[in-house]
Amino acid sequence: MGTVATTVAGLRRLCQDRHVRRTVLIVDDHAEFRASAAELLEAEGFDVVGAAPDAARAIERTLSLRPEIVLVDVQLPDRDGFALAARLAQEPHPPQIVLISGRDRAAYGRRVARAPVRGFIAKRDLTGAAVSALVT
Repeated sequence: MGTVATTVAGLRRLCQDRHVRRTVLIVDDHAEFRASAAELLEAEGFDVVGAAPDAARAIERTLSLRPEIVLVDVQLPDRDGFALAARLAQEPHPPQIVLISGRDRAAYGRRVARAPVRGFIAKRDLTGAAVSALVT
C-alpha cells in the first residue's frame, strides 16, 4: 500500500509541476506567423506539437495530436475560425480554443463572446502569458 501512495503522490507532484509544458496546435494560413508563434510559445514554456494552415488540416491534427490548446486564426482559407472552433468544440474531449487575429477583438463584435472559445488574442499581443491567462 505504501508504494501505491508514494506513486500517487509522485504523480500528483508531477502534474502540479510548473515545468510540465502545455501542448499547443497553431492554426494559421501564414507560415511565417506559425513559425514565429511556435518559437515564441516554445521559449515561454509551451510545447507546440503541430501546426496547420487551414481548418481541414486543423481538424485532422487536433484529432491525431490531441493538443490541450488550439490557437485558431479567425480568417482561414477554407473556413473561418469561428466555424472551426464550433467543430472542435463538438469533440468528446475538446481542446481549449483561443482565437487569434491580426485585427482587434472589436472587429468581431459579439461573435467572440458567443463562440465556444476561451478567449481572443490579437496577434501583436500574443505571448505565453496571454495564452496562460485564458486557459485553465
